[in-house]
Amino acid sequence: MGSTSARLLALLGLLQSRPDWSGAELAERLEVTDRTVRNDVARLRELGYPVDGVRGPGGRYRLGAGARLPPLLLDDAEAVAVAVGLRRTTATAGFEEPAQSALTKLEQVMPERLRRRLAAIRDASTSGPENTDSNVEDPAVDSATLAAVADAIRDHQGLRVYYRDDPLELEPYRLVAWQRRWFLVAREPGNGEWGPYRVDWLQLRTPGGRRFTPVPFPGDFTEFVVREVARTGWAVHARITVDAPAAEVLARINPAVGTVEALVDGRSVLVTGGDSVEVVAVWIGMLGIDFHVTEPAELVEHVRTLAERYARATPG
Repeated sequence: MGSTSARLLALLGLLQSRPDWSGAELAERLEVTDRTVRNDVARLRELGYPVDGVRGPGGRYRLGAGARLPPLLLDDAEAVAVAVGLRRTTATAGFEEPAQSALTKLEQVMPERLRRRLAAIRDASTSGPENTDSNVEDPAVDSATLAAVADAIRDHQGLRVYYRDDPLELEPYRLVAWQRRWFLVAREPGNGEWGPYRVDWLQLRTPGGRRFTPVPFPGDFTEFVVREVARTGWAVHARITVDAPAAEVLARINPAVGTVEALVDGRSVLVTGGDSVEVVAVWIGMLGIDFHVTEPAELVEHVRTLAERYARATPG
């Protein structure tokens, strides 16, 4: 391989990429001898990088814990990807300041060449609002709550929460990000029912719940959230009778919009929801099929207002 400094960076990158390497594997990847690997590991240790190893044939190496962390090593494409991701995150409610701070810190640990590139991305770009399909602002997500829920999932630790002011005990299984919101897929231990719970509607209680033994989840977490949110996860829910068979309605909607139930008379019912009655009205108006709204009352009134507004907008 090229210069010693370049080889040391490559070695450090390999040690960061997975927990454990044999000397022979490192030598093969770096195209050097086992002795060169041992010498380079010694140089890294002299520079303060925590490389643990076992001597002798078949010796292995890994980055140790509890010492100074090595610098973050990213190639050009990885650095750009992280910078772009952080730039977009600055437009996510609740993460504006942490994302900007992380981007600044990332620049500080990059080599000069990549630092200039990250700075160029930062200075040359802005992030517009993520929410352009709703008249309701995105809810701010509390990063501490999100982190605590993730810890509970990892540790199989039950949660005691208020969910929209209702006290609940939950067994947390998975966090799913969808439609600029975070949902927790959890199980109620009392009745065994599964549900998606909006994290911005959760208030954690202390002490938490009891540890639990996970049970298999019946399906795919993401598909479950997309399907169930139409019934339980929106601020506004509606059942819309549509003058068309279920198959035709399903062919016209994104599965994320809601669920469709067939009626015996050949029509169907669309179960849907949204952040506001205005959003729901837009979605059902895009069906291109006659429909009937009977609930909620706010949606009925808004559709009536829209009908009058559109009638006034046409000549004659």
